[in-house]
Amino acid sequence: MYELDDPKYLYLLAIVPLLLLLFLYELYWKNKKQKEFGDAELVKKLSPDRSVFKSALKFTVLMLAVSGIVIALVNPKIGSKMETVKREGIDIVFAIDVSRSMLAEDVAPNRLEKSKQIVSQIINQLGTDRIGIIGYAGSAYPVLPITTDYSVAKMFLQSMNTDIVSSQGTAIADAIELAGTFFDDPNTSRLVILVSDGEDHGEGSEEAAEKAREKGIKIITIGMGTEKGGPIPLKRNGVTESFKRDSNGEVVVTKLYPDALKAIAARTKGGYIYGGSSRQVTDYIKNALQNIEKTEFEAKQVATYESQYQWFLGAAFLLLLLEVFLLERKTAWIRKLNLFNEKKQ
Repeated sequence: MYELDDPKYLYLLAIVPLLLLLFLYELYWKNKKQKEFGDAELVKKLSPDRSVFKSALKFTVLMLAVSGIVIALVNPKIGSKMETVKREGIDIVFAIDVSRSMLAEDVAPNRLEKSKQIVSQIINQLGTDRIGIIGYAGSAYPVLPITTDYSVAKMFLQSMNTDIVSSQGTAIADAIELAGTFFDDPNTSRLVILVSDGEDHGEGSEEAAEKAREKGIKIITIGMGTEKGGPIPLKRNGVTESFKRDSNGEVVVTKLYPDALKAIAARTKGGYIYGGSSRQVTDYIKNALQNIEKTEFEAKQVATYESQYQWFLGAAFLLLLLEVFLLERKTAWIRKLNLFNEKKQ
């Protein structure tokens, strides 16, 4: 069993055939110039120590050294043993509002980017919990199913934008219902962390929260934006060209509606916190997680992989050292062996 730590470096091996082509061209060019200089046999007599074999050997050693360095960069790992890993934690689903009101910049850089920053920081402080991600606007969209791979989760998180859901609005009820389908183990503690400005939250959100409570799901809501509000910028290539307007031509001002979010959280005996300070939010979530019972939700055999880059790096160093001491002229004792049955002059 093996795995590659950074397989992208394998593309560097393309250097080897390119250098081979250059080496062959150099041999061709030298041979051509020697023929132009004079008779091939005469040139051979004038430079009896010249060795094509030694040149090829030096090049081969150099290419092996380059390959060793590339493989060391890739860092192959070999699974040396199997061990049982038992995880204790809870299942957490992040439901993130991606409606266009989340583009308002009343919090920097804007509500959506601030939400992603906060969720990423929450993920950073998790240990063995499983997480999933949902995006929602006029409808809810599953972004990432329950997983323990936090790096993949953060990658999907950063890719979220207001275009992943076509219909506009803030269908919190749909998000809560979809989150309920993410939890596959009824014995595991379940939590939904819902991030939104609460605006246009749609009908049935409190009823959906009540159904979630009956299933043992707790909801913590994080309010994004300000109650004073701000306009929704319309940008092209990162530059604001105008602001969203209503049917009367007035600039739309979107605001934070904390009461709707507080009511949803209260239904499940969860909690609400304003998302203006990332530090306060992460501390709040950390304390909340400490008060939630953790259960063993996974016990499986996994391979422990050990890095092997040092062997390839060491071999590459030795080959480079050897290449320095290899000379391109014939070695006296090899010439005496007359391996190629050359005629003595």
